[in-house]
Amino acid sequence: MNFDFTNRKVLVGGATDGIGWSSAKLFAANGAELILLGRNDKKLAKRASELSSIRSNKIRTLNIDFTKPEELEDKLSQFLLSQRLDIDVVVNNTGGPPSGRLDIASTSELISAFNMHLISYHKILGVVSKGMKERSFGRIINVISTSVKQPLNGLGVSNTVRGAVANWAKTLSNELGEYNITVNNVLPGATNTGRLNEIIRNKAQKQAIGEQLVKDGMASEVPMKRIAEPEEVAYAILFLASEYANYINGINLPVDGGRTKSL
Repeated sequence: MNFDFTNRKVLVGGATDGIGWSSAKLFAANGAELILLGRNDKKLAKRASELSSIRSNKIRTLNIDFTKPEELEDKLSQFLLSQRLDIDVVVNNTGGPPSGRLDIASTSELISAFNMHLISYHKILGVVSKGMKERSFGRIINVISTSVKQPLNGLGVSNTVRGAVANWAKTLSNELGEYNITVNNVLPGATNTGRLNEIIRNKAQKQAIGEQLVKDGMASEVPMKRIAEPEEVAYAILFLASEYANYINGINLPVDGGRTKSL
């Protein structure tokens, strides 16, 4: 199986670290032109330089804040217009909401989470979907969480917004399929990222135990007895964006080593 994204323009959210960065590397290695989204200009420039050394593709960067959907929409539309770019593949990916119980979460926490995920993703869709329809091609891949299938304890706000994104995506898959635009979700389980480290720290503090004990406990819940590496999730994203997944649409794909108990 050979992946070829030559002449494909791929927009990657959260592209400087974790799953976003691993995805960007895979797309670059397989010929894609990339637009890296992030909030730190220095890190974006560093990542762009690293990708250019992998392969001499066109790598562009854009500083965007997913917590500000209106600003995101304006900056992205102006950027694509100025660069004369049409996006073929969108990888919607950004940091998760803070951990905590849902019953004590504030309204502002919920609004912030919905802006950061659902509303910002919808703004991106509004910017890129017209071109995708005109060219009869598009791939929208949302990096969500296994909480879509099985809510996770202590992540109340995250569980809520992830479920909303999953239903948003499924609805879009029904509406956009006739234009050869597929919309799919990748559901990572425990993955070795900064986000997981934050969750581990919070659990360790609340339980007054060592972080390694928390991490070992998470790994023990996985049938494969280990935590995933970001590139293992990125390969699933690459596959769903490829020609091999032309007829895969509207799915939730867990990449969790079998941890999720539901089918």
